[in-house]
Amino acid sequence: MTIFGKSLSEYARFQKAILWFIAIVGLGRLALSLAGIPNATTKLVSISVATLLGWLYISYKVNRSQFGSYKQLLPLIAIQNLTANIIISAAVALAILTGKGNIYTAPEYSGGADGKTWGHAGAHLFLATIVFSLVGWGLGSLVLFIARKTSAKNQGTSSQSESKSRAAGAGTK
Repeated sequence: MTIFGKSLSEYARFQKAILWFIAIVGLGRLALSLAGIPNATTKLVSISVATLLGWLYISYKVNRSQFGSYKQLLPLIAIQNLTANIIISAAVALAILTGKGNIYTAPEYSGGADGKTWGHAGAHLFLATIVFSLVGWGLGSLVLFIARKTSAKNQGTSSQSESKSRAAGAGTK
């Protein structure tokens, strides 16, 4: 299966470290919560922040590595969001099945209601993945745009100085 000329495995391989980072943070947050660490402390381990950092980094990396363009950025960010939301949905499902809440089902992170519902789990898989992929793509596109403008400006500066150096060197012969 290819998406914008690249296979799903190419997208996953390109951002393997980021996906592991998101998974470790998300599962670490769940483990802290299940271990009885207060939510006030556990909330400092944020899967949302990990995902945001992933968006920003991958947007910059797409430019540096010339992996692709804006259209390749969308699947990269969608895969990151899907990874995060699978973990969150699984944590919600775990709370439903065991009857024991965790940070992902706490009312303060579930819109003020009990987060132990299948609707909450499903909303993360479908609604949150789609909405935040588009938000992340917008933000990532801005980062990619700035990175391209900055690198083009730097390349233009270095090309001009190389031309001046060659011209100066040619004049000394």
